[in-house]
Amino acid sequence: MMRRVWGTALVLLATTTAAGCATAVAGKPVAAVSATGQDRSLITKYFADLDDAGTQGAGAQRDFLRRTQHPDFASATCDLGGLTLRIEPTMSTLRTDPKWKPERAGKPPRGTVYVVAVSVWIRRDTATLAEQIGSQRVVVLDGKAYGFTPCPTR
Repeated sequence: MMRRVWGTALVLLATTTAAGCATAVAGKPVAAVSATGQDRSLITKYFADLDDAGTQGAGAQRDFLRRTQHPDFASATCDLGGLTLRIEPTMSTLRTDPKWKPERAGKPPRGTVYVVAVSVWIRRDTATLAEQIGSQRVVVLDGKAYGFTPCPTR
């Protein structure tokens, strides 16, 4: 008798668990639009140039970030406080993000906004101070890739 009770309980548990896996989630899927070959190439080069500038030191990277700051947000830069960044994008995650806008901005930036998953190493000289995984936006406007200076010291 006891075996039958345990057997029935296991069958009920398995049925309940299986039924729970079939539950539909409300909402609708987001259609991710991938980058064109040219945009993908510009974004890949943006990150390679950012990292190259970082290997040259904090001043070189600061100049790179100032030159590549999106023109609509040229005054919204951040001081890295002598730190450098190494940012490694996972390009398989690159997709458009047309509704994104920078913090405190009234509207999205001009151009095609992309978001990509990144691994970030925050460094002082040759010492790694922190590692993070997150996402970063890059905008392609008039055939050039622009970014938004991250603020690790904020």
